[in-house]
Amino acid sequence: MAAYNEIYTIGREFGSLGKKVGEELAERLGIKIYNKELLAEAAKSSGLCEEIFENHDEKPTNSFLYSLVMDTYSGGTFSSAPFLDMPLNHKVFLAQFDTIKQIAEKESCVIVGRCADYALSDNPNCLNVFIRSDMEDRIKRISKRLDITENKAKDMCIKKDKQRSSYYNYYTSKKWGDARSYDLCINTSKVSVDDAVDLILKYREN
Repeated sequence: MAAYNEIYTIGREFGSLGKKVGEELAERLGIKIYNKELLAEAAKSSGLCEEIFENHDEKPTNSFLYSLVMDTYSGGTFSSAPFLDMPLNHKVFLAQFDTIKQIAEKESCVIVGRCADYALSDNPNCLNVFIRSDMEDRIKRISKRLDITENKAKDMCIKKDKQRSSYYNYYTSKKWGDARSYDLCINTSKVSVDDAVDLILKYREN
């Protein structure tokens, strides 16, 4: 058994099978995957209701600069004056930010989305992966999964990617989907979910 926790973060384009890759990876390693579950954990620790987290989950924001928030944020105390005075979207982000750090300290796991790679940027045992896929394949998957037209599926892919990109770019110092922001980028139009997991595990060995 590893003497330290192995953490895998998965960034993903909408419809790229990123969540499936994360699920398969977690299953093979016998560790937990955190996706929507992270919202429930963050809600518990912050005292904010879970519905608030769902409404603000990976949604872009246009309020004041994140650096200002970090300057006023004092050590993860959700009862401090700076935290109480913050806009709701910042409270949600910081509660998730703390939860991600706590989970990584506690156990090996896979964390999907939610700027986890940024939250754990100082963790040497964290492997950051981005899953993408060709637009044509994403459209077909979403159209089939949600039983909607391909045009609607394309609109949904574009909208969801834009939301995730805006959220990530706003709260981190990196660029969503840019290879330089991650350790490993995989295109699931070129490899299967199983092969993607093999690649991640092989990369971890090096």
